[in-house]
Amino acid sequence: MRIVIIGGQGMIGRAVTEAAVSKGHNVVVTSRSPRTIGATSSHLVLQQWDGKSAADLCRIIDGLDAVINLAGESIGKGAWTEKRKTELLNSRLEPAQALVDAIKLCQQPPAALIQASAIGYYGTGMDEKDDSASPGRGYLADFAVKWEESTQAVEALGVRRVVIRTGIVLKQGEGVLPQLMLPFKLMVGGPVGSGKQVYSWIHLKDEAAAILYLLEKSELKGVFNLTAPTPLSNSEVGKVLAKVMNRPYWMPVPGFALKLLLGEMSTLVLDGQKVMPKRLLESGFVFSFTDLNKALSDLLKND
Repeated sequence: MRIVIIGGQGMIGRAVTEAAVSKGHNVVVTSRSPRTIGATSSHLVLQQWDGKSAADLCRIIDGLDAVINLAGESIGKGAWTEKRKTELLNSRLEPAQALVDAIKLCQQPPAALIQASAIGYYGTGMDEKDDSASPGRGYLADFAVKWEESTQAVEALGVRRVVIRTGIVLKQGEGVLPQLMLPFKLMVGGPVGSGKQVYSWIHLKDEAAAILYLLEKSELKGVFNLTAPTPLSNSEVGKVLAKVMNRPYWMPVPGFALKLLLGEMSTLVLDGQKVMPKRLLESGFVFSFTDLNKALSDLLKND
């Protein structure tokens, strides 16, 4: 399969690229600065794209089989000022609009699109959510709704669209995991806030594998949650981390302290989501990591 990955420099994008190339797919990674990505191979091509020009993107995707749209700045970096919120949303909406316009221009448009999203779509709370649940309330939910809608128009053009709502992706040295590990490295690990908030997590290897699985299964379309089927509370996650890292679990972190430190962004840590990958499991996908202890042991084996 000939695949274009928009946002291929990010944590998930790099993992998907590596997995796709290892399976023999031919991958084109777009970037504003392709020289910074690294070496190419017989299955990997780097293409410069400014994230805005539909005509330039059309020349890249025309005649290829699929697009994986992972474009967007990390929502966990930088305080959520109104300016930053606009930047975060535009970093997703601008490339998405260009992609829709590019597909309209194609003589032979891609047959499939994987569109990134997040479980923030469901809002926060303790109730279990599957792929069919309605959107929640609040900033994260509104953000995800707009993000998903940004490429909906391609469905009317005959493109099979899959929306992936991703949970907390675990990878050594990147993303959320280093932040979760830091208190334990300092020997002050413990429950955060109430400790009851649920974290719906997924190992990076399963994230990449699931994306390619959904791409390769031409009969699958619509929304799929990308989370392990074993969500855990913050306190349970902390106890597993303490065990794997051989550190104590004892010092609570008050919720009000995080709110003072992080402001509105503290919701990422203090307000959980219990999300299940119902459709992914029903489709036949098999996770490699459903046990957090094994997932963390795999990720931290060289740490």
